[in-house]
Amino acid sequence: MEAGRQDYNLLVIGGGSGGLACAKEAAQLGKKVAVVDYVEPSPRGTRWGLGGTCVNVGCIPKKLIHQAALLGGMIRDAPHYGWDVAQPVLHDWRKMAEAVQNYVKSLNWGHRVQLQDRKVKYFNIKASFVNEHTICGVTKGGKETLLSAEHIVIATGGRPRYPTHIEGALEYGITSDDIFWLKESPGKTLVVGASYVALECAGFLTGLGLDTTVMMRSIPLRGFDQQMSSLVTAYMASQGTRFLKHCTPSRVQKLPDGQLQVTWEDLTSGKENMGTFSTVLWAIGRIPETRSLNLENAGINTNPNSQKILVDAQEATSVPHIYAIGDVAEGRPELTPTAIMAGKLLARRLYGQSLDVMDYSNVPTTVFTPLEYGCVGLSEEEAMARHGEEHVEVYHAYYKPLEFTVAERDASQCYIKMVCLRKPPQLVLGLHFLGPNAGEVTQGFALGIKVPGPQACLEPLLMESLGGGAGPPTSR
Repeated sequence: MEAGRQDYNLLVIGGGSGGLACAKEAAQLGKKVAVVDYVEPSPRGTRWGLGGTCVNVGCIPKKLIHQAALLGGMIRDAPHYGWDVAQPVLHDWRKMAEAVQNYVKSLNWGHRVQLQDRKVKYFNIKASFVNEHTICGVTKGGKETLLSAEHIVIATGGRPRYPTHIEGALEYGITSDDIFWLKESPGKTLVVGASYVALECAGFLTGLGLDTTVMMRSIPLRGFDQQMSSLVTAYMASQGTRFLKHCTPSRVQKLPDGQLQVTWEDLTSGKENMGTFSTVLWAIGRIPETRSLNLENAGINTNPNSQKILVDAQEATSVPHIYAIGDVAEGRPELTPTAIMAGKLLARRLYGQSLDVMDYSNVPTTVFTPLEYGCVGLSEEEAMARHGEEHVEVYHAYYKPLEFTVAERDASQCYIKMVCLRKPPQLVLGLHFLGPNAGEVTQGFALGIKVPGPQACLEPLLMESLGGGAGPPTSR
């Protein structure tokens, strides 16, 4: 084994957004680079190609299916705008799934080609540390390969959490690792969880015409602004998504006809209830892919609670020449763009004579629920906790998107607010936007918040972006 060992300047473990960006940047800078990537099949047997969570079971398929659901709403609006569209319009899950899955496969192939073009060696092997400079990779067939490098980057991301303490959860439930690769419609679906993944999946399932229920133990979108979160779920409920609040499942059983009988407890009343569904989707959080890496062999420290790898501002672990980026690193936002930039900047610091580090403050993000929620900066709760309620001013306004008017769509949840310091010049601490195209809207405001300088122009820009559909913002 030692005799067959292959040596590199940089070895990246994980072929997702951050890992690929880091590897390609280092190769562009003239270094000998290898990428190791292996997808462990989900408990339901789902597997995918190179590209990581975002490409295969995250942002890309999620947003495409979200778009499919939005198109359904536009078709219902069409007669108001003069289009003669026969109603009802039926949706073909199989046709949509095939188109989305084929596009994802094209991205898998594109990543392979890009690595080849940049002379990055790709290994489809499952990696674990032998020591601080060497990993052992095992193929699906059991063949072992030793790889060593001067620098190693861990970018293995995370996978959905299963509630293994619940009877039948593992045997009969699916997660976001599976939903985008289903060949047939999931039918009547119970989504368990209140995370952004739970609400996004429930939103597009309802939008595609499926009977969808969300079971929440506590609050929706924990970590986000709670006023905005309440508006998100209120809009979803108005569109047909059912919510079981303060409930937890205790058992999933498969009935003779193939349906799933779910038993749950109502935490408010203490009563037990039952319901029958075609699919149960667990969306209760994610866990980092660190368990099989044998990090202890390299002396890499992790957070004992989260199991994420501890890193400093330079992305370095407790072992100076080993780094961790993306979702697997402690304290980092679980967002593709930040992982990509962190990977590029790390490669430049290692090989490009750069000192630039990733700035994780004021990173905009969007939740692709039926009414999209975009935000940047602090939530109202965070601002008050950090600065004191008496030092925070909130400007807010409801508005009606112009495209909602002719179709007479309900716009009662379309809302925007700016969280500011009360003391002049009223520095903007956070912006929260709920409405169509929230991702694009939020990006523009994020620039104004991120770049130092006068922010007095934000209010007129805000009104302009709403198309005149809102009055002057009020404060509270």
